Amino acid sequence: MTGIPLILVLVAEIIIMIAMISIWKVHPFISIMLVALTFGLIGGIPLVDRKVDGEVVEQGIATVIGQGFSGTFTSIGIVIILGALIGLVLEKTGAAFQIADAIVRVIGKKRPVLATQLMGWVVSIPVFCDSGFVILNPIRRALARRTATSSVAMTVALSAGLYTAHVFIPPTPGPIAAANNLGVGNNLLLVMGIGLLVSIPALIVSYFFALYIGKHIRSTEDEIIEDEAILEVAYEELRTTYGKLPSIGASFAPIVVPILLLALGSIGSVLKWDGFLGDIVGFFGTPVIALAVGVIFAAITIATVGKGNQMYVITDETLRTVGPILFITAAGGVLGKVISSTDVVVYIEDNATSFASVGLFFPFLISAILKTAQGSSTVALVTTAGIVAPLLPTLGLETPLQITLAVMAIAAGAMTVSHANDSYFWVVIQFGGMTPQQGYRTQTMVTGLMGVTSIIFIWILGLFII
Repeated sequence: MTGIPLILVLVAEIIIMIAMISIWKVHPFISIMLVALTFGLIGGIPLVDRKVDGEVVEQGIATVIGQGFSGTFTSIGIVIILGALIGLVLEKTGAAFQIADAIVRVIGKKRPVLATQLMGWVVSIPVFCDSGFVILNPIRRALARRTATSSVAMTVALSAGLYTAHVFIPPTPGPIAAANNLGVGNNLLLVMGIGLLVSIPALIVSYFFALYIGKHIRSTEDEIIEDEAILEVAYEELRTTYGKLPSIGASFAPIVVPILLLALGSIGSVLKWDGFLGDIVGFFGTPVIALAVGVIFAAITIATVGKGNQMYVITDETLRTVGPILFITAAGGVLGKVISSTDVVVYIEDNATSFASVGLFFPFLISAILKTAQGSSTVALVTTAGIVAPLLPTLGLETPLQITLAVMAIAAGAMTVSHANDSYFWVVIQFGGMTPQQGYRTQTMVTGLMGVTSIIFIWILGLFII
C-alpha cells in the first residue's frame, strides 16, 4: 500500500493508539508497539528478511522492530538513567530544597510570584515536576502568607515554572528522549540552550497570567487565615525532615558541573582542539560522561549529609522510575523506524512542498493532540518524536539547530494542555487547595497559553534559522 491510502492508515493508527492509551487504558508501550507492528505489515514490510544470494535486500518486520528498539537503548538509555539519578539524589538529600531556598533569598520577598516561578523552573531541571511541586509546596504556602500574596497566583506560578523546565530542558527524560529520537541526542548542550531560550516567553506569559488569575479566583487556602508563626513552624519542620542539609555549593554542583563540561566540549569542537587536550575535552563533553560526573558529585553531596548508605536504595528507585520511560522511548524509536521503512516517507518527499509549508507546526499539533488525549507529557514527547523523525527532511528540518527547534515544537505541544487525565493536574489543584473547576480555569488555561506562546516564539525563531 502506498500514497494517500497509506497516509490515511497512519492517521487511523494514531487515532487508535490515542484511544488505546486514553480510553481503553492500554499501557503506552503496548499501544505504540502494536501500532508499529500493524502499520509496518500494512505498509508492506515483509514478514521475514528477504535475501538474494545470501544477502539481505529487504529487512523483515522483526528486524526493523529490533533495530528501532535497540538503537534507542544504545544511544540514550544511560543518559536518561543518569539524569534521573541526579534528580532523585537532589530530592532525597534536601538539595532541591536548598536550591529553592537560595533562589527565594536572592530574588527576595518583594516579588513572591516571580520568586516562586523561578524556584520551580530551576528545581524542575533535574527533578520531575510532580515531585518538585510536592517538595516546594510548603515554601510556596509560607511565602504566600508572609507576603499576603494570592495563593492561587503562587500555585499557578509554581506549577508553570516546574512544567516549563520539565518539557523543555534536559536532563529530564522527555526532552532527552525526543532529542535522541530526532537525532540530536549528542547535541545535548544545544538542546539545553534552546530550551532555556524557549522557556523565557512561556515563563513571561504564565507570570502575568498568574498575577491576573490570582485576583479573580480564591482557593481554600485564601479563605483560611493561618497564623504566620504556624506556617513558619511547618516550613522549619519540612527542613528538619531532611536532617542535615547539603551546602549551597554541593546542592548546585550535580547540575552545574555537567552543564559546564558539555559547554567545554562544544567549545573544543568549535575551536577544533586536537591532541591530548582535545581528547580529554571531547571525552568529558559527551552527554554520558558529563552526566556520570554529575552523578559523582551527587554521590559526594549525599555523603556530605551522612546518607551515603542510601545511594543503593535511591539508585534502585531511579531504575524503577525510569524503566517505563525507557521502554516507551524505545517503542517510539520502533514506530519511527517502521514509518521510515514504509512508503510514507517516499510519498511525503514527492509532495514535499505541501508538507514543508507546515514546518514546525506539524510536530506541535501532533504532540498537542497526544498530550490532550492521553495526559502524559513524556508519552507525547516520545511518541511524537518517533512519528516526526522520518519526516524531518521533508519538513525542511535537517541541520542540528533546525532539528532542535523541532524538539522544542514537540515539547510545546506536550504541555498543551494539562487537564483531568494528567496526574500533574491533580497534584497542582489538590496541593493548591482548588476545585477541579478552578483547576480548569488555572492549570488548564495556563498550560494552553504557555504552549501556544511557545510555538509562536519557536516559529519566529525558525524564520531566522530555517
